[in-house]
Amino acid sequence: MVQRDFVLGSLRESLLGIDGGEPPAVTEPAQPKLASTVMLVRDDEGPLEVFMLRRASSMAFAPSMHVFPGGGVERRDAEDELPWAGPAVEEWAEVFGTDEASARMLVAAAIREIFEETGVLLASPASGEAETAHLDAAVAADLRGRLVRHEVGFGQVLLEHHLVLRSDLLRYRAHWITPEVEPRRYDTRFFVAALPPGQDPDGETSEADLSEWVHPRDVLGAFGDGDVMLMPPTLVCLEQLAEVTTVSAALGQDLPIAPVMPRLVETEAGPAMQAELP
Repeated sequence: MVQRDFVLGSLRESLLGIDGGEPPAVTEPAQPKLASTVMLVRDDEGPLEVFMLRRASSMAFAPSMHVFPGGGVERRDAEDELPWAGPAVEEWAEVFGTDEASARMLVAAAIREIFEETGVLLASPASGEAETAHLDAAVAADLRGRLVRHEVGFGQVLLEHHLVLRSDLLRYRAHWITPEVEPRRYDTRFFVAALPPGQDPDGETSEADLSEWVHPRDVLGAFGDGDVMLMPPTLVCLEQLAEVTTVSAALGQDLPIAPVMPRLVETEAGPAMQAELP
């Protein structure tokens, strides 16, 4: 394990929303909610790029932060009838070190969230074709809206359009848990996925006010200059992506994975989030 401090002043905005002041009093840590985040990558226009969103300033959690698409699991993500292809739920449960219900929700949430927030669909025809599915733009927009409004479950969307979720298109990358001092907490699995041929993310989500393809090193440089705000998990994931230049290399990176939960500490440079990285 490698200890690392993320000085809150250098983050430009505390994860706690305290902006360098005293943390709020927390008597009992909030229970973290399971969540999934996906680093969507491409390299067809040069060195590797990753798709990022800037969260709207009105968001209660991580406002104005640059993030990867993702979000919390939903009850319907656990439905047994969810059409599935790729590694089985039992395999993912072993990889995550969790129960099968949680594993199903984490994988389903990853693919559902990236569809809701970007329009990219990691699914294939149920007929067995290897190519990823292409939905009519108007149909996809309608489905995304219905999913966001919780009018329909992701499994129902797949079944009605004769599609299967492609769990094999995800690569597990990291496991971060929001600090105990944060009132909104998430137990998040990070994945990386290649942009499917013929698809292009649009970032049309009310949760973000900016979406763009970026080179990891450029974002890290902007963060260092104070022009971009990043949470520790995003920062570390970008640093790892910056080590490679192709999608195949990103998918093949062999990274140690262990739960990471930063804690608030005082350092000579001021308040910091301290984490033990695998």
